Amino acid sequence: MIPALPKPIADYVEANAHLDVDAMLKPFAADAVVLDNGRRYDGKIELRALLVEAAAVKAIFTPENVRHENRQVVVEGPAHGGFKGSPIRFTYRFTLENDAINSLEIVA
Repeated sequence: MIPALPKPIADYVEANAHLDVDAMLKPFAADAVVLDNGRRYDGKIELRALLVEAAAVKAIFTPENVRHENRQVVVEGPAHGGFKGSPIRFTYRFTLENDAINSLEIVA
């Protein structure tokens, strides 16, 4: 069972399930910061490159647990796809502001 998620995160997860890059970008703030695999992505233009790469290998994240910690929404679960080591368990740390994803840190 997928846990209840705040709307911007739920929208992102739903779009990711369909590998819809435009819809995955929509819940992010224009100046959002994403940290993934040791790289930093600033704003939607840089974030689009990351999401296009994830869609190319069909990386789909499935939330299993959610908790609120230090003003962040922490979501844990596996990602499956055509990448080495699939599936891999990830922790996504979202910060929300003004009903949008302001920052995201992804850790394996």
